[in-house]
Amino acid sequence: MPRIFGTDGVRGLANGHLTAELALDLSVAAARVLADRGEFEGHRPRAVVGRDTRISGQFLEHAVVAGLASAGVDVLLLEVLPTPGVAFMTQALDADLGVVISASHNPMPDNGIKFLARGGLKLDDAVERDIEKHLDEPWERPLGGAVGRVTPYATAVQEYVDHLVGTLARPLAGIKVVLDCAHGAAYDAGPQALRAAGAEVIAICADPDGLNINDGCGSTHLGPLRAAVVEHGADAGFALDGDADRCLAVDHTGADVDGDQIMAILAVGMSESGHLPKNTVVATVMSNLGFVQAMRAAGIGVRQTKVGDRYVLEAMRVSGYGLGGEQSGHVIMSEYATTGDGTLTALHVLERMAVSGQTLQSLAAVMTRLPQVLINVPDVDKRRANDDPVVAAAVAEEEAALGDSGRVLLRPSGTEDLVRVMVEATTADDARAVAERLADVVKRQLSL
Repeated sequence: MPRIFGTDGVRGLANGHLTAELALDLSVAAARVLADRGEFEGHRPRAVVGRDTRISGQFLEHAVVAGLASAGVDVLLLEVLPTPGVAFMTQALDADLGVVISASHNPMPDNGIKFLARGGLKLDDAVERDIEKHLDEPWERPLGGAVGRVTPYATAVQEYVDHLVGTLARPLAGIKVVLDCAHGAAYDAGPQALRAAGAEVIAICADPDGLNINDGCGSTHLGPLRAAVVEHGADAGFALDGDADRCLAVDHTGADVDGDQIMAILAVGMSESGHLPKNTVVATVMSNLGFVQAMRAAGIGVRQTKVGDRYVLEAMRVSGYGLGGEQSGHVIMSEYATTGDGTLTALHVLERMAVSGQTLQSLAAVMTRLPQVLINVPDVDKRRANDDPVVAAAVAEEEAALGDSGRVLLRPSGTEDLVRVMVEATTADDARAVAERLADVVKRQLSL
């Protein structure tokens, strides 16, 4: 059976690939699989359902709720709430299942469905595979009082905001910040949390109309944030994505601060205060070499994983690490959250500014980003990327020439017939020259 679930749930064009019928079937199958696994034993099962601001989320929400209730699951409707907020409420309400209806940073026409296990954690791959196997199967439906109840849960935003603010050790009084909400799921909770923490907040792109989520704003389009920070003389700015599980930042001059720099700021602060478990941070292989060098200089270990927040979270859970994330701004602070949380990240970067008395620009200078060049080489046999001796020899030669001042990463795409060639070096010209030479070798050796 072809996979329906991707790396972050089921995602696609709403009412195209992702239909109401599929949403209903997925919810029924999820309820049946969890019941078969004994997750509902001894009690009435309960789920929480939240969504972002896409207009398609309304009909998909109804379909998901109908499926769950028809399978005997009581449902609490959280309505518009960030993905990390749904994860928090899944845990806080001891729900058996959480459902997020969102396509994160994707364009508005897309949408997605993501299931969360008890405790607010992502479902295991094996459970997702079981759900796929149970789609469209005949089943014995509950009747009478055994069907699920559907109840609005009106205090979800306030409870989530209270949780976020409660993670801080000191107020953010005296800090002016711009928050770009991407017209997304945190348009209400994000500004509320920062204001409740004591910051002066200018909220932009916080007027969702169902159609404008991620449209020229948010973490994928930093232009509006840069302009607003400079215009308002703010100390910093943060841009969330559509479901607010990630954020990127700009300093008071409008200069970008990426996910690696954000992690470096938090890691150094946590290490200095003795709150960085095992004095180690988890990052992916795509993190800038400058991040690894900065952590080494600060005496902090770096555990690197494959690309994807699920691999970062898995390494954190298995080894007991407390901080991890990606260059994209998906930062996980496991003491407070089970997934990336853009608003939580912004709060703790601002707290670091308040505690240290330093600007965001000064804190970000803890690491120097090496120029990074990425070339996608299409129409090649990606399966041989790591085995071809000529490619391997070319990579080894370039790595030897770069030494400790750069690195090379060849990564087959997970979804397309292409190989990604990423090179970091002390100058952009050097990085591009190496990347182009290696891309030529890959194209010549692995062409289909």
